[in-house]
Amino acid sequence: MANTATIEIDGKRFEFPLVKGSENEVAIDISKLRSSTNGIITIDPGFKNTGSCESAITFLDGEKGILRYRGYSIETLAEKVDFLEVAYLLIFGELPTKSQNDKFHADIIAESHVDEDIKKILDAFPKTAHPMGIMSSLTSALTAFNATSVNVDSEEDMYKSVVKLLGKLPVLLAWTLRKKQGLPLDYGDNSLGYVENLLKMMFSKPNSEYVQDQVLVDALDKLLILHADHEQNCSTSTVRIVGSSHAGLFASISAGISALWGPLHGGANQAVLEMLEDIQADGGDTKKYMAKAKDKNDPFRLMGFGHRVYKNFDPRAKIIKKAADQVLHDLGVNDPILEIAKALEKEALEDPYFVDRKLYPNVDFYSGIIYRAMGIPTDMFTVMFAVGRLPGWIAQWREMRLRKEPIGRPRQVYTGETERNYVPVEER
Repeated sequence: MANTATIEIDGKRFEFPLVKGSENEVAIDISKLRSSTNGIITIDPGFKNTGSCESAITFLDGEKGILRYRGYSIETLAEKVDFLEVAYLLIFGELPTKSQNDKFHADIIAESHVDEDIKKILDAFPKTAHPMGIMSSLTSALTAFNATSVNVDSEEDMYKSVVKLLGKLPVLLAWTLRKKQGLPLDYGDNSLGYVENLLKMMFSKPNSEYVQDQVLVDALDKLLILHADHEQNCSTSTVRIVGSSHAGLFASISAGISALWGPLHGGANQAVLEMLEDIQADGGDTKKYMAKAKDKNDPFRLMGFGHRVYKNFDPRAKIIKKAADQVLHDLGVNDPILEIAKALEKEALEDPYFVDRKLYPNVDFYSGIIYRAMGIPTDMFTVMFAVGRLPGWIAQWREMRLRKEPIGRPRQVYTGETERNYVPVEER
């Protein structure tokens, strides 16, 4: 294969180098296109064909259904390690040793307290406020209590910021949930594991002892791992571009949370459950809605099926389907919404229309089912996603800063009015 690509414009030929990734991905380096061609740029709405960076964190092959963190397959990680080990891997590049992992957990616990003044900000929100708006605001507010900017060249500074975020964000999540439910805020239990403590902070009641359910612990641990990173998606790209201005880590993560909020991104699992509730309200006829989904003239869209990147079965969905089946079985949940979900899944996996188009249930479909079975309110689903994605955001921010990437500044093709003469207001 040649080492360059040639672009011909008005009879002039311009050569640009090819960049080859470790998994044989090939990109045309057009970083000097504008200067070489006297102002010509490319246009790529949504950046579907544009690489914004080189990264050593996550590899994704949508055609083959492959997802790897730092070279480890998502299947192996979901089976063999826990969420904190995956977080360490993503951020620092290697799976931790036993002593590194123990220290990591202990240091996160030591940073899991949240300043009491954060409560005043939380109290200012009405119970009707969306949890993602609260989480974004509280995460941004953490900057006020951690005023020193992170020196990315200092391993010590970076490590302290990492454990602070991993320690404090679950507390903010649990407080957001409890605020909406009118429960007293819980500070957790330092003797528990990371996921166990998160569940206790969310669900413990002041008048009874909280008892861990290992089925829920295992399912949530897998969900967090599966959501931990996913290459240059909308929220991750947001974290990197905000960080490229040298905005602080907490501010950049807050921006990522806001980007994740949208129904086309992290809000997709909430949209799945809202769709299921609509189907139930209309009588629960899944065959009727499968027919509507196949009708091009019908505005109904089947949420939670197919994926923008994966053109095969989402590898995360294969893993989480097993967890969903186990949770529903072991908890013995009797929920008509979940029965509708199972009926839709069965029909989609057997219907040639969906099979031929590879419109399989995706991770958002199954994660919503699990969260509902666990008793997590629908509008909290995306907040759960945010805590899972936190290690990936941190890893991507750290990589971007260590590589000293330039500030993000996309170009545009202007389509507005050309120069116009000013007309005084009396004459308009």
